[in-house]
Amino acid sequence: MIKVAPSILSADYVNLQSDIEKVDKAGAEYLHIDVMDGSFVPSISYGPGFVKAIRPITKMTLDCHLMVQNPEHILPAFIDAGADIIGVQVEATQHIHRALQIIKNGGVKAEVVINPGTPVAMIEPVLHMVDQVLVMTVNPGFGGQKFLPETVDKIAQLNELKKKHGYDFDIEVDGGVNNKTVVDCYKAGATVAVAGSYVFNADDPASRVQALKNATK
Repeated sequence: MIKVAPSILSADYVNLQSDIEKVDKAGAEYLHIDVMDGSFVPSISYGPGFVKAIRPITKMTLDCHLMVQNPEHILPAFIDAGADIIGVQVEATQHIHRALQIIKNGGVKAEVVINPGTPVAMIEPVLHMVDQVLVMTVNPGFGGQKFLPETVDKIAQLNELKKKHGYDFDIEVDGGVNNKTVVDCYKAGATVAVAGSYVFNADDPASRVQALKNATK
């Protein structure tokens, strides 16, 4: 059964605590927080202060995906804010190894992220040091996009590399995930599913969390 990470990019910001409590009670393990800087992606979302404000109201794993240029400059602020996992895009830094080291040295789980157009080979040199790999199944920057089925091959490649080398990272998928698309991802080796609009745009977000879990039993 897959772990579920509702993305608060699609939540109701006016009633954010209520939305977080709904998915927490429904059994979601992670809370996915999309950090966007208006440069690496066109949109702007929120910063470490947002994470710090959420930290006291939930015990869920705070899974922070940094879609920002040169993330190494702001990593200490997210570590201090209480993030449990910090993901950095391999395309956004010339120093991916250093960025991951900063995260690990801060006592936080490290994640490397690849866009749909980025091959798995780009991150092979750092797979030994990560706790999670995020495969973007849409182009990052906007919620509500359609799942790209060609990304499933990359999940399978990562799963093979895990087995071959004895790695122990989770494989997370993000973008266009629902109770249908999650099935192929799970079969290919995904262990964590991010879902934003599918969960929070529903009348009953908790039922959507359960639907993702039921689809991967």
